[in-house]
Amino acid sequence: MSRYTGPKCRLCRAEGIKLFLKGDRCYTEKCPVAGKRNFRPGQHGREKPKLTDYGLRLREKQKLRRFYGVSEKQFKRFFDIAQRMRGEAGYNFLQLLERRLDNVVYRLGFAVSRAQARQLVAHGHVEVNGRKVDIPSFLVKVGDVVGIREKSRDLQVVKESLEGGGAGRVPAWLELDQSQMRGRVVSLPARDQIDAPVNEQLVVEFYSR
Repeated sequence: MSRYTGPKCRLCRAEGIKLFLKGDRCYTEKCPVAGKRNFRPGQHGREKPKLTDYGLRLREKQKLRRFYGVSEKQFKRFFDIAQRMRGEAGYNFLQLLERRLDNVVYRLGFAVSRAQARQLVAHGHVEVNGRKVDIPSFLVKVGDVVGIREKSRDLQVVKESLEGGGAGRVPAWLELDQSQMRGRVVSLPARDQIDAPVNEQLVVEFYSR
């Protein structure tokens, strides 16, 4: 499975918005999107692109996929699940992406980025309801307790993330017990609690064409 290993800031510049891929750096003046390099990478980056309807929907899809750091195969699989659920496919899709374990670990402030959160999960440092779960795409549900395993609570990256402000960005649908390094899913995220900078309807239209 292919995985992007280049500069993460290049992805943000390509989409023209902050995707928060580099943790705390994204909140500082060092972020190129907020600074002097707020144009697309490449020789013709300063030129304004002319997008067709297809191109507009493709960019919205890529923006959302990169925001959550999900491969195309998994992204499409989650969309297919969302379409089979009751209600609006776009909102269902966003809710599924938010419920991924790697995203929840990031939202609880245990990691400075989703990439770091994915690594914590994959390396076996995270538990759900007291049992180790090392699958980043695991979907949490209401009532689940997500935490750092006891033997991993001395990890410097987790401590630095919590102390660096990660704990202050926990959304209302999650509840954090910082002293115990664990959190609880108190509800499913409402649309206004999901800060993905996309128009999800365009993503639905991309896959429905």
